[in-house]
Amino acid sequence: MSESGEEDIEKSILSTGIRVGTPVKTKFMTPFITKATPEGLYIIDIKKTLSRIQTAAKFINRSEISKVIVCSGREYANTPIEKFCEVTGATQMLGRFMPGTLTNPLLPYYIEPQLVVISDPQTDAQAVLEATNAGIPVIGLSNTDNITSKLDLIIPANNRGRKSLATAYWLLAREVLIQKGQLKDGESMKYGIDDFETKIVEEEVEEEPIRTPRFERSKRQ
Repeated sequence: MSESGEEDIEKSILSTGIRVGTPVKTKFMTPFITKATPEGLYIIDIKKTLSRIQTAAKFINRSEISKVIVCSGREYANTPIEKFCEVTGATQMLGRFMPGTLTNPLLPYYIEPQLVVISDPQTDAQAVLEATNAGIPVIGLSNTDNITSKLDLIIPANNRGRKSLATAYWLLAREVLIQKGQLKDGESMKYGIDDFETKIVEEEVEEEPIRTPRFERSKRQ
């Protein structure tokens, strides 16, 4: 990508709040923090975020894409994950993560993914726990206050805001396509960051339904 192209992207993503963390930092996230604002919010190193996104895309592209599970119990991650999965072919799992999904082969919704991507180590703790027990690698978006000891790869980012979540998944989708050769450096993707953003409607008061992966249960050898 040209230097001007990189600068344009960096400017556009900085305005989304992707690097703005919380007033709390854990020892796990300290290496990804550059400073604190006068208000006490920790700021994430955007260069490290972009570097980890490149690494995460390599992990994803080494897997059978339909068996890459992207899950979140956080409402603001719904549209970002839906768009990411539409663009890349990964499998979405939104809403409550059902216990036994990755560990109990007797359950009708049991699955055997090759890779799990989560949006928040705290919100998605059940998915992280089961993936760890099943020996499945986990990539996780992590904020400054997250405990990340069970993640195989951390993507440091603000994982609470609508715009920042949209940006993180947009960047990851874009990098997956670039590394696959389906998108050129500097070429526009089908969707922009705004398309990845969850739009909240006040009338929406019902709980999100549990959504199960779209690939069929794999047969055990």
